[in-house]
Formats: sequence, structure tokens, C-alpha cells
Amino acid sequence: MRYIWEQPDWPRFRWDELRLAQPLADLRHEQGRLLGRMESLGFAVRQEAFLRTLTRDVLKTSDIEGEKLNAAAVRSSLARRLAMDIGALTTADRNVEGVVAMTLDATRNFAEPLTENRLLGWHAALFPTGRTGRNRIRVGAWRDDAEGPMQVVSGPIGRERIHYSAPPAEGLAAQMGIFLAWFNGAPAIDPVLKAALAHLWFVTIHPFDDGNGRIARAIADLALARSEQSPQRFYSMSTEIRAERRAYYAALERTQHDTLDVTRWMAWFLGCLHRAIAGAEGTLSAVLAKAHFWQRHATAQLNGRQIKVLNQLLDGFEGKLTSAKWAKIGKCSQDTAVRDIVALLEMRILTKGPAGGRSTSYALTA
Repeated sequence: MRYIWEQPDWPRFRWDELRLAQPLADLRHEQGRLLGRMESLGFAVRQEAFLRTLTRDVLKTSDIEGEKLNAAAVRSSLARRLAMDIGALTTADRNVEGVVAMTLDATRNFAEPLTENRLLGWHAALFPTGRTGRNRIRVGAWRDDAEGPMQVVSGPIGRERIHYSAPPAEGLAAQMGIFLAWFNGAPAIDPVLKAALAHLWFVTIHPFDDGNGRIARAIADLALARSEQSPQRFYSMSTEIRAERRAYYAALERTQHDTLDVTRWMAWFLGCLHRAIAGAEGTLSAVLAKAHFWQRHATAQLNGRQIKVLNQLLDGFEGKLTSAKWAKIGKCSQDTAVRDIVALLEMRILTKGPAGGRSTSYALTA
């Protein structure tokens, strides 16, 4: 079967409104509940929830494509741009800064038109060195297919499997013009449905040499921000997509080989988004636990190193905390790290793990 962009009525998408009506209504209800709950909380809690959500969003949208970013660097870059005080900042490289800039622009400036220059700027930010891996690519410009058709391929050389072939490069300017005119036009459909369709439409055109998935998810986030009329996001669609990565790619591939009836894709997108909003409960619980922790220990005499490491534990420290890791995080000697830890044990803020010797680890007291 031909690809959807080869259909004679491309890009006249259609879907079953009756089938999507109830899932959309349920989703809109959950969006409203979450926003209402966040509005009832203090400014500091909302800001921390926003920072934590965006950090996960940046990490996961990159992870979907196999790129691992440093969590502390992402959080620091976001905090600096949001003018939030989180203590000592971690230096972020240009790759981190680029995806952070794109994510913030999509969410904070949701009311601004999505233009060709804006998209080209996002692409340039994602690839500051002009390369993806070892390969040089066209940056801040539509692909030209100079090295052959744009294809999504997997498998070893000689046994490749072609999952998708994108429209020819010579028609990209016209294709993107139609897409952008639709996206910026009057909202003829619900903004959440627009987010789902925009994601699919953009990755179908596949206008760049690389980065199409990340930019498609940023476009969807922009549409979702418009659906809520809020620059703050308290759930991460990219986090849920990463958790459902196989289903995500399967849904996209199935749709590319189908007709222009995209009901199944829209239903999958709504379900994934619903699960993302449900997952915000975990983020909110963690943020509230952090706020309550500092309320309980507001009078404790703590130095800067102790505050820094405790915040890392509260933000989801990976692995076990040892004195060696403490010394590295706190940029201090092993002896100083041990003194910091002992003081927190005496204040019953930390507790020692069951293992001894070099395997001794520490955790927050329950």
C-alpha cells in the first residue's frame, strides 16, 4: 500500500468524531482537574513542579531518539532560564542548551505563530555543531535529499528494513507552507486533536535531515499549551511516549501505511496523553514531599554541601549515596564528606544502609 502522503486526497485527513468524542471529553476533564489542583498550591510548589516536569520532558524527548542527556545539566539550564534559584548550577553543553531552548520556546511562547523561521531556529539549536553523530547535516534548512531519499531504516547493512520513506525534498517548501497555514489558522478542531494531528502531519513530511521526532513533539506541546492557555506544563507527554516507545513507533508506522482516516492514531495519542496526565500525580507527590521535607527541617543548621546533596536525593538520586559520591557532588574531600554525613545522621535526616565498609550507603530517613 502507498504511503499516506501519496494518497490522491493528501493531506485531507479525516477521523471518526463520534469514536473520539468521549475520550476527548474525559481527557479535557482531567486537564482541567490537574490545572485546578495546581492553581490551589503555592507559587513555589508550582514552580518546582513545572521545573521537574520540563526536566523530564527534555530528557525523555532526547532519550526517545537514543540521546542521553545529563539530568543535572538539563535542570540547571532550565532553572537559569526560568530565573529559579536551585543552588549551585551544573554547566550545560550546547546540545543541552539547544533542546532546552526549543522546549521552553514551545511552551512559554505558545501564543506566537509557528513559522518557518521558528522551526529552522529550533533545528539549528538542536544541532549546534552541524552534525548528528559523525555525519554532517543541513542545519537550519529543509533537507535536500542530496544523498538519496529520506528513509527511516533499521537493521544491519544488507538486511535493512525500510519503515518509512518521506515525500521528495523538492516539494517540501509547499508542503510546509500548507502545514503552517493550517496550524496557525483558526481553530476548526479542538486544540488537543490539533496537537495529535500536527505531530503526525509533521513527521509525515519529515522536513529535516534529523531531529524531526523531537521537533514534532515540541509542536504538539505548543498545541497542548494552547489548549490550556497556560505557559506552564505539569505533565510530560514525552515521558509517557518514552515509556510506550514501541507502541508509539508502531502507531506511527501503521498510520503511514494506512488511508487518510487517522482515527486510530488520534485515539492512541489521546490515550497516551491521558496516561501522561495521570502520571503527573507522581511528580506532584514528589514535589509536595520535597516541600514538606524542608518545612520539617527549616531550623536545621545545614551547610551548602548538605543542602545541595539533600536536594539531589529529593529530586530522584540515581543509585545509592556513598561518602565518595558525596565528596564528588559537594566538591570536597572524603573526610569533609564523612563529617557532613555524620552530622545528618545525628540529626536523623539521613539513615545508614545495612551494608558496611566501602558499600556503606545512606538514604533519607522515612
